[in-house]
Amino acid sequence: MAILFPLFGIFTSFILLYYLSSLNRSNIFLALFFLCCNLVVLVYYGLHFTKDLFWEGVSFVNWLPLSYLLGPLLFYYVKTTLSDSNKLQKWDWLHLLPAVFIVINCLPFTTLPFDQKAQIAHEIVNVTENYALDFNFVSFEFILYSRSIHLLLYSIFSIGYFYTRSKAILKNFNRLPSNHSIISRWLYLLSLIQIVIAINSIGHMSTLYGVQFNIFGIPSTRIFTEKYYFEICGGGFFLQNIFLFLFPKILYGNVSYTIEKGKDNIIDDLKSNLPKKQKETATIQDIEQIIQRYLENSPFIQKEFSLSQMSFDLKIPERFLSNYFNKELNITFSEWRKNLRIDHVCRLIELGEAKNLTIEAISTNAGFASRSKFIDAFKERKGVTPSAFIKSIALKD
Repeated sequence: MAILFPLFGIFTSFILLYYLSSLNRSNIFLALFFLCCNLVVLVYYGLHFTKDLFWEGVSFVNWLPLSYLLGPLLFYYVKTTLSDSNKLQKWDWLHLLPAVFIVINCLPFTTLPFDQKAQIAHEIVNVTENYALDFNFVSFEFILYSRSIHLLLYSIFSIGYFYTRSKAILKNFNRLPSNHSIISRWLYLLSLIQIVIAINSIGHMSTLYGVQFNIFGIPSTRIFTEKYYFEICGGGFFLQNIFLFLFPKILYGNVSYTIEKGKDNIIDDLKSNLPKKQKETATIQDIEQIIQRYLENSPFIQKEFSLSQMSFDLKIPERFLSNYFNKELNITFSEWRKNLRIDHVCRLIELGEAKNLTIEAISTNAGFASRSKFIDAFKERKGVTPSAFIKSIALKD
């Protein structure tokens, strides 16, 4: 039954990677991060729970480099989420050097015949629990310790990077992006889960190798037992799969963090970043037609109608829609939405459908948050109050 947990997470990873990377390319790194996390859990399961020589041979040592990918992939995801560009710089690839080093270091074991590896794995895991193996440069104990420290440092670094970057955006633009709250909650939650897992793993390894200490008077041997180790690590990785579904805007990949400054060529961006299912070449005219068809059902009269909702419905990245309004229409999304609602109200009044409605009812039916905001917006657009407009239409009749 426990094997279903990592399999569910791997399935979630492929959802992010295959279907959603075209909407938000930072999802590629999130998907790879989730994939590695769940493969690590699958390796734990095969090594410690199957009691099967084949799975022990497959799982033992061969997958150790995965643990050194978790931290860099988490950082890549944070960085590309906050950046205007979703491409990594050349120096970013240096973060993968520890994983490459571990691959090279483990070659004396990973190149052994499979039967021999399986027998060694079974002997160590189920009999001796002595993890002394001949590697090229560093010991097995060093790898088991350092992989958790590596993840811990990257998780803390990712939190610090997000915090620093957010402060810089606030300083430069005097405001934070509209999605700051949801993205910050998600990134902090994801990073904190890794911190808990890493600390638990470090504590367990320290106890396993005879380093004993007390936490609030409780011996470490009672806190960092093997049972708690697997429950916390496996449970943490599984819970992050569940938490992802509690952040639908993150899951669906249509959320942007950057404050739009406008790009030189929106056409090229639209061509390269529209979802894969739309294979035709996208032009401004295509976008306008898509939006016009979308508006036929008047989605803007819903109070919760937002740029993010529109992005999700149309499967067009939020930042491109925002750039379309700002650069092509010379208007913000909020102003565009307000104008649509005012025009909608005017049509209702002219058709006589608003005769038996109060101003408050009209404002509510048009999606405005309050009566006062509706009146202010109407007067700003039409130069008269809604009541005066209704009277003028009545006089014409």
